[in-house]
Amino acid sequence: MPRKVQKSSENQMSARNIVITGGAGILGQAVAKQALVNGDHVILVDRADIAGLSGLAGDVRFGGVDLTDPAAAAQVMSAIASECGGIDALLNIAGGFIWETLDGGMADSWDRMFAINLRTAVVASQAALPWLVQSAEGRIVNIGAAGAVKSDAGMGAYAASKAGVARLTESLARELLGKVTVNAVLPSIIDTPTNRADMPDADPTDWVVPKDLAAAILFLASVPARAITGALLPVTGRV
Repeated sequence: MPRKVQKSSENQMSARNIVITGGAGILGQAVAKQALVNGDHVILVDRADIAGLSGLAGDVRFGGVDLTDPAAAAQVMSAIASECGGIDALLNIAGGFIWETLDGGMADSWDRMFAINLRTAVVASQAALPWLVQSAEGRIVNIGAAGAVKSDAGMGAYAASKAGVARLTESLARELLGKVTVNAVLPSIIDTPTNRADMPDADPTDWVVPKDLAAAILFLASVPARAITGALLPVTGRV
């Protein structure tokens, strides 16, 4: 069952319904916090059991949802639309990363990356479409990767899955032209505690700060971005 947080009537009247997959993660929470500041109505969807957790930014939370399962995705999107009165934007933030060389690696790692990074975006988008096309300003924003443009050793499975996200974005943007905009951000390394722990010798000064990436995502999800569709926006540094 979802956990609902009450908002003021003013916010409820003016808010757009923003669905964030992977909503309990670092980037998902950065986006959620800024969306709430913007006055949006934020719905978190995550595979983890988040419904009863405190300390998460989000008005409504759906936990324990496997977004690789079309039936589960359809059920949660229907529940969101029923409870919140529709869906205006879907932010496909659910995803993961693995560093593994092909020599000595596992073929199953490729299946895992495609499931987590690409299939979740495909399944969630398909499930949300009936309500997105009814919105006056429907938006889908996907999370690609700069590494999908130019990959490196050990990043084959991850980069290939994110290249699939880019092609999904372009194809779906054409399919939904005039109905829903579909765009993607292509971040470089995101400055998170996990990445700092995994790469202790790296210099994070030019990594992307989650709140800055969140700003780019929310711009593409905004009403003023209505003329932008099919874009793959690099987000690769900071000042």
